[in-house]
Amino acid sequence: MAADPQVESASNGAAFAVGIVGAGVMGAGIAQVAALACHPVHIYDAQPGAATAAIGRIAAALRELAQKQKIAANRAMAAAQRLTVANSIDELADCGLIIEAIVEDLEAKRALFRAMERIAGPTTLFATNTSSLSITAIAAALEHPQRLAGMHFFNPAPEMPLVEVVQGAATAPEIVKKLHELAQRWGKTPVIARSTPGFIVNRVARPFYAEALRVLEERGADCATVDAVMQECGGFRMGPFELMDLIGNDVNHAVTRSVFDAFYGDPRFRPSTLQLELVQAGHLGRKSGRGFYAYQAGKPIATPSTAPLHLAPSRIQIYGDTPLAHALAVRLSASGARFERATAHADGRVAGWNDGALYRTDGRAATARAAAAGMRNTILMDLACDDSTATRAAVAAADQAHPDALHGAIGLLQAAGYAVSVIDDLPGMIVLRTVAMLANIAADAISEGVCSVADLDLAMRRGVNYPRGPLAWADEIGIGAVVQALDHLAAAYGAGRYHASQLLRRKALTNSNFTGRETPRAAPAERNATYETVRG
Repeated sequence: MAADPQVESASNGAAFAVGIVGAGVMGAGIAQVAALACHPVHIYDAQPGAATAAIGRIAAALRELAQKQKIAANRAMAAAQRLTVANSIDELADCGLIIEAIVEDLEAKRALFRAMERIAGPTTLFATNTSSLSITAIAAALEHPQRLAGMHFFNPAPEMPLVEVVQGAATAPEIVKKLHELAQRWGKTPVIARSTPGFIVNRVARPFYAEALRVLEERGADCATVDAVMQECGGFRMGPFELMDLIGNDVNHAVTRSVFDAFYGDPRFRPSTLQLELVQAGHLGRKSGRGFYAYQAGKPIATPSTAPLHLAPSRIQIYGDTPLAHALAVRLSASGARFERATAHADGRVAGWNDGALYRTDGRAATARAAAAGMRNTILMDLACDDSTATRAAVAAADQAHPDALHGAIGLLQAAGYAVSVIDDLPGMIVLRTVAMLANIAADAISEGVCSVADLDLAMRRGVNYPRGPLAWADEIGIGAVVQALDHLAAAYGAGRYHASQLLRRKALTNSNFTGRETPRAAPAERNATYETVRG
């Protein structure tokens, strides 16, 4: 295949000029990245003075980086000197790459690229920083739509490593390849996605917010408790409510609504009326001083619900050799608590005391599980990213359970070093339902050819700081366990939102996975069937 002249223009080192249209937060951030990568950068904004102001902000940010010794002072000065104001889009005609970062409006973007196509040379590449609009629809306005691709940076662009390079229906593959290479040279972590609603991150991340909102709507736990469980148990860097307030509830709700509409009302992406009410009330989050939390200087945003101290049961049994059982044994031993090891129990319990039993949630509510098994004193524990290092555990008791059974579970887990949050008895609890749905949406994206497995997990780790990629996490839990959890959620709530991806079902049936790692083994029987008393 003959080399595309647009590709050649953007691949001859770092000398070519980069044009930025839009001098807002995203445009200025991208301009800073390009300038630090040694490109002359010309910034245009239709609002008079906006580009000049943006250059001032960038120069100040570069000076601050130098003062903090994050970059060399001469590098910061040189980058600032590469920034110039373009007084019209005509002054961008000689740029090798023009990146658009204007308002999220399809017609405005199409009109801009039509105008740029008339003035820019045939070797100029066009990229849009849209986070939700179709690359195919934007490019359709061009005479040569193959020259346009998405370069979706994340805010703040200088700090966030991920860039989604998005291929529209007409985008030349060579353009995508070169923009991917360019993003790497800029020090970014690029992934390649096909132009579908939400691309990778804004599509796959929806359940992180949606399941938390559903828990709150059903009064399963308050915002602070959900956030604490997702961070201290699930391993996420921020809880969903804190993150929605940081993003802005107006922005977060709009993205959810955009994805929901683009998928023709798929119930898995349904927006929350609770969040809409906050937006209508002007409670947008940190930027308005109030969102899910009230932000007042010097005051913590909220305190999670944490159970008071309870005595550990006098006799504790740990069953089998699952990761949770192993972690409990190690943690109890380290604290000096007495416990006994036993072979795996027929009903799947992980720990027992008196007449109480602790189980890992499988997507069923504790009440339903207790009724099905005839085990009144059923207590469920939520999924954790790492049972051995998690600092918090979430538990839920069956409605039939005696209060002493719940107190015993709390005392056991506190003896193992966990802070314990008691939540209402909801199917899937908090972490499991979220991770199962993240994996479900991710699997559908793979089955539709949106991106590769590696790029999807990389995007979620680098774009939104998830502790694991959803597909790698599903492999670790076991695909069959994820499908089971989704089926239990679907049985509890009705078909629709929680229907499992067919790709997940196929992998569960064939005992295969996404990452090629060994599938989780069944808990082995103990070498000795007798109880072993252990003292740490």
